[in-house]
Amino acid sequence: MSQLPSQQKPLQEVAKRSRPVQSRSIKRTQQILDITGELLEHVGVNDLTTAMIAKELGISVGSLYHYFPNKQAILFSMGEVWLESIEAVLESMNTWAIEDMSLDEFIEKAIDLNLHTYRSQKAILVLVQAMFSIPELKELDERHDNLVIRYMADFFQRLGFKQPEDERGRIARLYLEVTHASYLVIVNQNNQRAARTLVDLKRMISGLLLSHKKSQPI
Repeated sequence: MSQLPSQQKPLQEVAKRSRPVQSRSIKRTQQILDITGELLEHVGVNDLTTAMIAKELGISVGSLYHYFPNKQAILFSMGEVWLESIEAVLESMNTWAIEDMSLDEFIEKAIDLNLHTYRSQKAILVLVQAMFSIPELKELDERHDNLVIRYMADFFQRLGFKQPEDERGRIARLYLEVTHASYLVIVNQNNQRAARTLVDLKRMISGLLLSHKKSQPI
């Protein structure tokens, strides 16, 4: 649920001070995000502090504030970077010859590609939990959902689904909820269990989408 305007923090409080343009600033910003990701995996969101991040970087808290005004701003930036990687994956999928693919071929490629993106993000589980639970970051959670649903609804049409846009959007949301939750489980399992869970996920999604592809338009 959206916060009332008076309850929301101003955008500048969760945004970077300014977008870095010099190579040195870009490098430092990336170092901050990388260190934050590593710390998140060890201490979690609640115990993470800007002092802790600054200490790991070997800089003062004041120097850190030149790049980010607070912890939430760093997490917001991490979330934005992750969203950009998700959008890049969806854009890559958009170039596929989807109309010529079987449903199972599409599912196989789509799930493998998206799972790789989840595995590549440091502290993905903690970051996603933060996006869902921290008010200043909920905008990112909504943007993520809307982005995936929009693309998937279009992909379903290209796969031959005959449902109207609203119904394809509903199916896409269910697809998102199932795959998103499963990716977060898989990335935290050992290799053997992860492989079995991945097979189960593909079977579930295949059953879900095949039933809708065969059904008559609503």
